[in-house]
Amino acid sequence: MVSVLVTGSSDGIGRETAATLAAQGHRVVLHARDAARAGQALAAVPGAAGVVVGDLASLEQTRELAAAAEPCDVVVHNAGLGGGLAERTVTEDGLELLFQVNVLAPYLLTALMPRPRRLVYLTSGLEAQGVADLDDLQHERGPWDGMQAYSDSKLLDVALAFAVARRWPDVLSNAVDPGWIKTKLGGPNATDELPKGADTQVWLATSDEPAATVTGRYFKWREELPANPAAYDVDLQEGLLAACAAITGVKLP
Repeated sequence: MVSVLVTGSSDGIGRETAATLAAQGHRVVLHARDAARAGQALAAVPGAAGVVVGDLASLEQTRELAAAAEPCDVVVHNAGLGGGLAERTVTEDGLELLFQVNVLAPYLLTALMPRPRRLVYLTSGLEAQGVADLDDLQHERGPWDGMQAYSDSKLLDVALAFAVARRWPDVLSNAVDPGWIKTKLGGPNATDELPKGADTQVWLATSDEPAATVTGRYFKWREELPANPAAYDVDLQEGLLAACAAITGVKLP
């Protein structure tokens, strides 16, 4: 049995991941944006050990979430927003919303929470189309393109997973493309079912198979694939960590 925190587990792939882990007998802690969603998550995954609450669009609430979360063997950074935003949106912290939720929040949780044995960061196949511009991480220049901003954030998630793998050799840190899954995020035209979208995260969180006990890799459906070449760039990784540290005031230990 392992203990696992799954962020964004009130619905979609996160809830399926949490429910599968709980059904396997693991100790699962859920995460929800607010109290109402927390209740929904617990009702949907009655085998869960508990739920922590925090809106990842708020630096203060993300810090509080990190403080409230007990040490776990595994953290699955599942929570994220899609690319359907018609215009650039700024949070209460003055940060671009997609970057804050998809990239900065998992960075901050990684930096502040007790170090687990395994980390899984959800990305998307659109990371292949992402562009990592360290001088414009929050898309302040040029016209807004929600899908490009999303793709960029998913590339940065892969770079974050690889940076943590390199910095923390005692932790297995990997990125997962769950596929185009039938969820609110995936939309009505998605091709694959929820169990398929959760399977690789569950495998990486729990398996002792040699293929699952690696680090700094990019997976889809239990298959290791090459990521966007930019994600392997150590200068990019270090630049991203430095930028996140500058914004949050928290360095990765």
